[in-house]
Amino acid sequence: MTITIDIYRGILDRVGAAVQLVAVSKTKPAADILALYGMGQRDFGENYVQELVEKVGQLPADIRWHFIGHLQTNKVKLVVSFVHLIQGVDSLRLLREIDKQAGLKGRVVDVLLQVHIAREETKFGLDTVELAEVMGQVEGLEHVRVRGLMGMSSNTTDVEAVREEFRGLKSMLDRYFPEGGILSMGMSADYEIAIEEGSNMVRIGTLLFGERGQKR
Repeated sequence: MTITIDIYRGILDRVGAAVQLVAVSKTKPAADILALYGMGQRDFGENYVQELVEKVGQLPADIRWHFIGHLQTNKVKLVVSFVHLIQGVDSLRLLREIDKQAGLKGRVVDVLLQVHIAREETKFGLDTVELAEVMGQVEGLEHVRVRGLMGMSSNTTDVEAVREEFRGLKSMLDRYFPEGGILSMGMSADYEIAIEEGSNMVRIGTLLFGERGQKR
């Protein structure tokens, strides 16, 4: 699939000005990212630390890199110096490690807490009890800033089930971030439903880049 300005603008129009588009570029070559960058896109999402580090060295410095995969604590130090937003924080241990490594770099790193809202057990994320526990520990961290929540819906054709999951995550955001926060939910298959249910950040890959290859 060749990325065209018409495809990009069409997605931007459907997403709307009030919602941040993160182009999920995992497994895609730097040339594809650069093509979309040339159309004006600045926010890109990656799932794999090694791949992200390689791309950072090849691409423009003003790209805002979002880490959207499952981040292991021993790899935090590899991304903390440049990452714009870490979206998949799913434990207090990981949050504290980000705080520690960001402190060593003299940075304050923005993060989202990942909440498990899907039916599948394979997806990562905090449950409601764990979310409450983590939010209770946030104030003591000086080099990390929790900006909101992230979640992935079930892989199902049941639209009402997906809508209910998104609605539940929005209610959690409203509870913990009453003055507003980032709500990252919605991908290529369900981003329009997510936006209808209150998402203000969507993560779109396939619709922009085409089907992905395997992890390198």
